[in-house]
Amino acid sequence: MTRIIVKKIIWDEWNVEHIRKHNVTQREVEEISKNIITHKKVKLGRYSIFGRVSSRILTVIINRKATGIYYPVTARDAAKKERRRIYEKEKRIKIS
Repeated sequence: MTRIIVKKIIWDEWNVEHIRKHNVTQREVEEISKNIITHKKVKLGRYSIFGRVSSRILTVIINRKATGIYYPVTARDAAKKERRRIYEKEKRIKIS
């Protein structure tokens, strides 16, 4: 699996407002991008990254702009199936 390393996040008025509509803050997206639990490729250059912030489990869709530079397209609370994926990944990490 490809490893995602986020060095910089590109913010603009559109994506800040869009994630706010989903009750997610820039700080939460920044935190998830530094502590990615798991991810999956959605389409060419775009990934879903999953992680925890406080008691929340979030899904963030990011678009790769360049090596280490990503644009958050959207962010929201993770769906049940996505949360299950995180729980399984965390279990594997604890066992190792």
